[in-house]
Amino acid sequence: MSADLCALSATELVELYRMHAASPVEVARAVLGRIEKLNPELNAFCLISETVLQEAAASEARWLHGEPRGLLDGVPVSIKDLLLTRNWPTLRGSKTADPKGPWNDDAPCVARLREHGALLLGKTTTPEFGWKGVTDSPLTGITRNPWNKAKTPGGSSGGAAAALASGMGPLAVGTDGGGSIRIPCAFTGLFGLKPSFGRVPAWPLSPFGTVAHVGPMTRSVSDAALMLNVLALPDARDWHSLACDARDYRTHLDDGVRDLRIAFSPDLGYARVDPEVASLVAKAVRVFEDLGAKVEQKNPGFDNAEPMFRTHWFSGAAFLLKDMNKEKRRLVDPGLVEVAEQGARITTTDVLDAQMKRGALGTLMNLFHREYDLLVTPALSVPAFDAGMNFPKTSKNENWTDWTPFTYPFNLTQQPAASIPCGLTRDGLPVGLQIVGPKYADALVLRAARAFETARPLRMPG
Repeated sequence: MSADLCALSATELVELYRMHAASPVEVARAVLGRIEKLNPELNAFCLISETVLQEAAASEARWLHGEPRGLLDGVPVSIKDLLLTRNWPTLRGSKTADPKGPWNDDAPCVARLREHGALLLGKTTTPEFGWKGVTDSPLTGITRNPWNKAKTPGGSSGGAAAALASGMGPLAVGTDGGGSIRIPCAFTGLFGLKPSFGRVPAWPLSPFGTVAHVGPMTRSVSDAALMLNVLALPDARDWHSLACDARDYRTHLDDGVRDLRIAFSPDLGYARVDPEVASLVAKAVRVFEDLGAKVEQKNPGFDNAEPMFRTHWFSGAAFLLKDMNKEKRRLVDPGLVEVAEQGARITTTDVLDAQMKRGALGTLMNLFHREYDLLVTPALSVPAFDAGMNFPKTSKNENWTDWTPFTYPFNLTQQPAASIPCGLTRDGLPVGLQIVGPKYADALVLRAARAFETARPLRMPG
């Protein structure tokens, strides 16, 4: 177990608190010290709590009396600045939001974390309204990758990833509408899970609709399972949410992958993949074979889903900006304005056609998983590229969807999908492996990820 409090997992912290071998106050002080030191360089947090030490003292008193409030009492966690947090402004990376509020509500995930005693450290940076796969915005500037500060951490949960990878808290809440948990986790060497749609209640509904998910970002699979136990608790404000099954996602986490049928698709049948990324992922897939799984190279059999996803995403951007006057629009990221203008040209017929194709894609994947328990792919087609850019210099298209072909199809299908680090490039940048499960099989995805993690332990930047 590390002597560095900032390197400890949430699972380790809870056990130390239980044994009275560590204090939430000293942990909070250590994390705040790390934030003070590194946030000016990485730009992970856009708001830092002024009351976290008082809340840590209250947590410490509860542990000393043997009465912890819940599963995460005294564990530091950050909140992405797309999620409502009571008494804190949620500006969504935009100069168009009014900091005065009022800010009277917690999003469901934030409410559950409070109820379980988590220490809310602050809000993490996001591109404006979470519109793209990297993290920079007119309001907060450029967020940087702890592995190499010249590189992007990805997005849109890039602030959360930069915080986690640099020790600024062991847990973070992210959102994922097209890859926004998995993209930054792949670029920064973290574990991130996009749960099945509705597994984690969300409110208010994202302007991008039913492709948007909320989930855990962590430095270990066991921490993600622990965190999901809290995030997945019910909230009546989300009418899309699944019925709560009161499952403990840590149960059977270490059951392994022996005899599971795993399909490995190196390119989904159509994606262009950086050769170094492709090589690292192909080598990583052999780990599942070594652990006893039955691995077969097999594409799922669908065509490029980008046109379908763009219809959903771009029309959402148009809806997001539709009531903004010219003065406010001048404050908005020009890339988002351009996407919204393209979205405004999408017709009702286009949307309905995309919905029908989305349904067919979901059916295809349901049928695919009758033969295969899991699908594994690269998480992304490239390693992290220069910060401040929306796409790598080698990209043929100027859209973030060009280099994320593996993530957004499974937002459309609403399946659980995770990214876990599987190696480093020659330049020392992390590469992610994506594990996709059948709809609602979140526990199976976690179990497979845990097996992989046991064979290939995660590492953080120095």
